[in-house]
Amino acid sequence: MFKKHWRLSENCLFALGQCDAIINTICHVPIDPKINSKLLKLSLNKGAQSTTAIEGNTLSYEEVEMVRKSEKLPPSKKYQEQEVKNILDAFTSLLKESVLKDRNDLLSEGLLLNFHKMVGKDLGENFEAIPGRFRERDVIVGKYRCPDYRDVEGLINEFCNWQREEFRFEEGKQGFKEAIIQAIVAHIYIEWIHPFGDGNGRTGRLVEFYILLRGGLPNIALHILSNHYNDTRPEYYKQIEKATEKRDLSELIEYAVIGLRDGLENTLRQIQEGMFDIAWKAYIYDAFSNIKGELRGDAFKRKRKLALNFPPFENASAAQVPKLNTELAFIYAPLNQKTLTRDLDELVEMEILLKESNLYKANIFALRPMMALTRKTNVIKSSDGTQG
Repeated sequence: MFKKHWRLSENCLFALGQCDAIINTICHVPIDPKINSKLLKLSLNKGAQSTTAIEGNTLSYEEVEMVRKSEKLPPSKKYQEQEVKNILDAFTSLLKESVLKDRNDLLSEGLLLNFHKMVGKDLGENFEAIPGRFRERDVIVGKYRCPDYRDVEGLINEFCNWQREEFRFEEGKQGFKEAIIQAIVAHIYIEWIHPFGDGNGRTGRLVEFYILLRGGLPNIALHILSNHYNDTRPEYYKQIEKATEKRDLSELIEYAVIGLRDGLENTLRQIQEGMFDIAWKAYIYDAFSNIKGELRGDAFKRKRKLALNFPPFENASAAQVPKLNTELAFIYAPLNQKTLTRDLDELVEMEILLKESNLYKANIFALRPMMALTRKTNVIKSSDGTQG
């Protein structure tokens, strides 16, 4: 029965509100191209890895990146390589259609068949279904007896009609929150109808990806739900089983929304760290711009490199500085300790570094005037939560 079998708890509604706020923030903040490229690559790779890993694919993130770059894996992994390639190609195709061409199709039988065709392309006998065709036999998944195969086409058409009436995307009345709920609900209903002989999970999660994309979720965050399901796989299966037994999606929706919220927070944190890094480097360049031209020799360049490569959230003695990263080790390998100490002390005089006892650290408090004033403005936290 295609009815609204869920009720959103206060906790779920609050998490949805947080998702909405974070998405709005991400969508309206300029992101450094390098960070944006890194996050998009992560989104595509993690999304493909997670949705296939749930079904048993064991390729690592590094191997998925090789597939994305069209590099060949060993012949023994050919099937897994093709399985991941299909998902990556599907993601890329949908991103182009929806974002670049502004084409946003409604859910339909044809769309679902096309998604399944993408999932099962060139998988051969390892794929127990004909790509792009509904199943022609009855199946049982665990304890769950799926609908009669002769009812599948009718159920899919009812499902698509209900989705249009319930979520009203075509009327232009759907916000982020509604898109999130529709994506989760559509994914699970496809699992319940189980329209294909194989690939139902991947197809359902691809539908979820598409609805989130169509609803305006940033491309750098589209992997988050699949990643959440994979990271909490036992709970994912448990929530589907509970929803099936109770015929109620309330708890499953809350589980998914909280996972999405947490993933969005992590994405926003990475963007903020990138913006902080840009502001800190701008502060350093500005400080060095005040040095007169005749003083801009090798020592000038060396000290600026030292400032730019000193980690913002680490403390180090002069002896430890070359061990902080390879760039600093390369710069100071041919020089003596006295030169390094003198450079560090001059950066302290320029208010780029601070010195406490024999330890040096970045003077990130210099960025305080650039931040909104709050009770906690004097506390700047790093990505691991430690205070600076």
